[in-house]
Amino acid sequence: MILIVSSRGDGAAERVLAALRRRGARLVGDDTGDGTGPPVLWWDTADFPGRSRITASFAGGQRRLLLDTGTETVDLSRVTAVWRSRPGKPSAAGTVTEPSHRAHVDEQAEFMLDGVWSLLTARWLPGRRADERRAHNKIFHMARAIELGFSVPDTVYTNDPAELADAYESAEGRLVAKQITAEPFQVDGAEHRAYTTVVTRRHLTSRHRIRHEPVILQPYVPKAVELRVIVVGARVFAAEIDASGSRAARDDWRHYDNDRVRYGVHELPAEVSLRCARLVADVGLTYAALDFIVTPGGEYVFLELNSNGAWGFVELWTGLPVSDAIAGWLMDGGTP
Repeated sequence: MILIVSSRGDGAAERVLAALRRRGARLVGDDTGDGTGPPVLWWDTADFPGRSRITASFAGGQRRLLLDTGTETVDLSRVTAVWRSRPGKPSAAGTVTEPSHRAHVDEQAEFMLDGVWSLLTARWLPGRRADERRAHNKIFHMARAIELGFSVPDTVYTNDPAELADAYESAEGRLVAKQITAEPFQVDGAEHRAYTTVVTRRHLTSRHRIRHEPVILQPYVPKAVELRVIVVGARVFAAEIDASGSRAARDDWRHYDNDRVRYGVHELPAEVSLRCARLVADVGLTYAALDFIVTPGGEYVFLELNSNGAWGFVELWTGLPVSDAIAGWLMDGGTP
């Protein structure tokens, strides 16, 4: 059995489920069709414990791991592969209304899930939650990227205001600042996200603010194109992103100004492709999205690794068969 752990409405999960069906798999509870492949269960951790029940029991030297989704009861020991796509956070039932009680329930549920997941002998993509979190840490994966020989910009992670002036001087006035982790936050009650920011002399006058939150400082790397490289097991796909025609996206393509940004398939040099796959494996994952800049001189400069980075837009705009690669990995480990 294949378990997809993701929120409802996840477009990436829909794409992979369609690819699994093409390979003969069928959705649990769906008796239509003549699929001969493994059953697939799509379940969201946000349903636990409010709408789903999980039992882990140990008796007579045996253990029992059951998931009751409300419509299906599944023996989790039968799961052979798990894909953590975009799962929601555990959530208490609506009848639990007191905020501290809800927070307590959610914490207990997360703790139980981690224990249950640790007992599954299944293969995981990208990895278990703890593996994902560790690999996603930019300090951790950048150190490993350097050890593997990637070209990496001179980088400072700091909340020391004095470091900003030094980094600005070292970069000869061409410096960018980034968040340690790209989590949204609120400004005046509205959701906000910090993008790559080009540092100016005006920023230096308010550098004391850095002490409140650590940032990443790097010299501005000139671009021919940017790359999003998707690694699924041993398979590597590269999409190039040319945002030079977009004022909004030229410094950070995540603004997704798709009418002014060009996407295309990129042929990675063999040694870069192999190094990408090795980096993902070395940080303990089976999937990741890596971001690069290709300089006008043709140098491949590594920026970061996203342990569960988006790939749907890569498939949509370039036709690279990422969903089929994920489906293949879930069914047979990606072997030909």
